[in-house]
Amino acid sequence: MTESTIIGISFGIYILFMFGIGIAAYVKTKDLEDYLIGGRKMNYFVTALSACASDMSGWLIMGLPGAIFVAGLYEAWIAVALFIGIALNWQFVAKPLRVQSEKLGAITISEYFEKRFNDRSGTLRLITAVVILVFFFIYTISGLVAGGKLFNSVFGVDYRVAVLVSGLAVVLYTSVGGFIAVSWTDMIQGLLMISALILVPVFALTAGEFSGGSAASAWSWVEHRGTGDKLTLLTLCSTFGWGLGYFGMPHILTRFMAIDSPDNIRKAKITAILWSLFSLTAAVMVGVSGIAALGDVSADFDSERVFISLIQLFFHPVPASICLAAILAAIMSTADSQLLVCTSVITEDIYRTFFRREATEKELVQVGRIAVLVIAAFAMLFALDQNSKVMDLVSYAWAGFGAAFGPAMLFSLYRTRMSGRAAVAGILVGFTTVILWKNLSGGLFDLYEILPGFIFSSLAILLTDLKGKHA
Repeated sequence: MTESTIIGISFGIYILFMFGIGIAAYVKTKDLEDYLIGGRKMNYFVTALSACASDMSGWLIMGLPGAIFVAGLYEAWIAVALFIGIALNWQFVAKPLRVQSEKLGAITISEYFEKRFNDRSGTLRLITAVVILVFFFIYTISGLVAGGKLFNSVFGVDYRVAVLVSGLAVVLYTSVGGFIAVSWTDMIQGLLMISALILVPVFALTAGEFSGGSAASAWSWVEHRGTGDKLTLLTLCSTFGWGLGYFGMPHILTRFMAIDSPDNIRKAKITAILWSLFSLTAAVMVGVSGIAALGDVSADFDSERVFISLIQLFFHPVPASICLAAILAAIMSTADSQLLVCTSVITEDIYRTFFRREATEKELVQVGRIAVLVIAAFAMLFALDQNSKVMDLVSYAWAGFGAAFGPAMLFSLYRTRMSGRAAVAGILVGFTTVILWKNLSGGLFDLYEILPGFIFSSLAILLTDLKGKHA
């Protein structure tokens, strides 16, 4: 058999296995709470790994190594910022949100905000739902772009066909099995991702087939990459701004809400932090390995394919198929979570809240499954542009969520007298700032939009409460 045939068979088996989990989860899904947050029955290990896998996506395997490949270790500060953000999110948000959401009976982020501030007008819920749909749509597109690049690089399939194939693979088990399927598949995919991330740079840096002939010379190649860049205060602030995004990520926050007991948060936190430490370090080393092994490449080389190029260079077909499946795992593990959160918004926050309050649980689950198909179809259409960059799409959506929801979430958990008007102001200001800042350039506007968005959102919350107090 040819290499592409072996890899194709492996991919097929992998996708069928994921779909099998979706079928098993279908049997366990009895109502909307099961479909959207697994009935709050997820154990700590599944919760931790599914949160990590859904967080990192194809960005971890394709985006970050690609950035290192282009600019050298200069870009590794992003990994440091993300690790700090992960640790702080588990430390300060996970347990309070789990306790509060169950106490309020909330199963979506929109519903949490509405019930936390007793907003009976529906304004807060609608605004939150719109923000989620806008930025998760962008996020989902990034996953499909990564999937298109994967199938195009490995099998030579037309990029547009590749996007459709990767999208269909995710839709199959997400629409059928809901949150239970997404969580269990994400756990498996998280294990596969970290295994491949560690394996690839170890093989590449010990193979002795790169420019210079020895592992030590790899670092001399890294030193010549990105040396023209200077780590200014502006770029350092932008880089560490990435860590702020975690406080507002709906697909991660819902994992906190779904764990079986608040007492298991500590074990989940330790598991998640360890996974993140090893996976982020390994992703940086993949970029370093790419610099060493590939050296100077042609101008049209897509840096986000460096992980794929290393696998094709150093691995035989069978282990190569496993490592390449890790890319598919990274893509699927985030795209499924994004689709599910969008589904929760459409079913619980829009359909039932504004159109059919008397809708049955069975009807809502069916609407949710249809919503997955519709959202995925539109995302596929926008992902057909093969010039799209995974890193650019992810950074925009990341900033949007972090700035809009991050401050509101933190203040809602730790500021008991925070008002619903302040929450609305914070979300709107954060959302608007990111969109406007993103479309400006030069000087201060080169600062990553999440930082001004987060700051202005926080100020809007505090000033609105202060104004209300003196009114």
